[in-house]
Amino acid sequence: MATPETRGAKRTVLYAIHKAAGAKMAEFGGWEMPIEYAGITQEHLAVRNAAGIFDVSHMGEIAVRGPQALSLLQELTSNDVARLKVFQVQYTALMYPEGSAVDDCVVHRLGEDHYFICVNAANTDKDFEWIMAHNKAGAEVQNVSSQYSQVAVQGPRAAGILGKVTDFDLASLRYYWCGNTQCCGVKGLLARTGYTGEDGFEFYFAPENSERVWNTLLEAGRDEGLQPVGLGARNTLRLEAGYPLYGHELDQDTTLLEANLGWICKLDKGEFLGRNALQKQIEEGVRKKLVGLEMLEPGIARDGYPVWMEGKKVGQVTSGSPAPFLKKNIGLAFVPPAAAGIGREMKIEIRTRQVCARQAPLPFYKRPK
Repeated sequence: MATPETRGAKRTVLYAIHKAAGAKMAEFGGWEMPIEYAGITQEHLAVRNAAGIFDVSHMGEIAVRGPQALSLLQELTSNDVARLKVFQVQYTALMYPEGSAVDDCVVHRLGEDHYFICVNAANTDKDFEWIMAHNKAGAEVQNVSSQYSQVAVQGPRAAGILGKVTDFDLASLRYYWCGNTQCCGVKGLLARTGYTGEDGFEFYFAPENSERVWNTLLEAGRDEGLQPVGLGARNTLRLEAGYPLYGHELDQDTTLLEANLGWICKLDKGEFLGRNALQKQIEEGVRKKLVGLEMLEPGIARDGYPVWMEGKKVGQVTSGSPAPFLKKNIGLAFVPPAAAGIGREMKIEIRTRQVCARQAPLPFYKRPK
């Protein structure tokens, strides 16, 4: 039954499967999605120690094709799309002129003049309209989100599980590469990417095959510890790995440099939206800096909580939660550049009290090689 919070929200094809599995559902990005099944901590640890399966069919997909596709994406994104070989994948951002992100996204090059972009669910329409508004040369741009479901398998046993249901040579598929293949008897696009800090794969395929793919993968991973994972653990996993979340670490008022994403800003590729603003910040300095924090006292640094240093309110938390694998409470926060420094102590205002924390190196978690 729809609640006031989820009424009007979209549902993925796997909605009934999630409900039957006892998932706790909630609205996210305009979609009614599973937040947890067996519990966030248990699901988080399953991904770190074995594997988890995620329904990420709410994510948006945009196809850009034609002779003008590359020049359009070069103008609109921060990274250098020209470096991509066919079937290579790239993390990047659609840009505002101010040097901030319309959205962060993943670009897959599927052919000589064919690019497939995975974007955040809540931003799909905005991203598509932004691309179309700048498509002066007439590249073929389509919002193809309705043509795809997406299921992710993440964790140290992901490759072993997937190897049971595909003939694709997974050992040859490098990190941030993709390929057309069959998985679970279904044709689709398989990418070695993810949002958890673990090795893993994301499979894009026609929605009518969703239940077949989901159930076949669950069966293949039954003896490997594979568990369904909701958006709750997806969030704690990405936070341990230090990955940004749009609307938290990224927004229209935050440049990529301020969000520690200078590594996806290729200023030497030529002109692109936001390049001048980013160049100016490199020369003059950023206004704020994203830092990691770990709590030194009991308490969780939730989104929006004020950050204090030396008796002054200096910034605010953008993301915060317990870190189940690391067994500590962690977070991300923006502070003035002069206040940033690993090991520096700060206080997080939690309701009526100030709780001690210190700045910590990012990422909090790195998977073993």
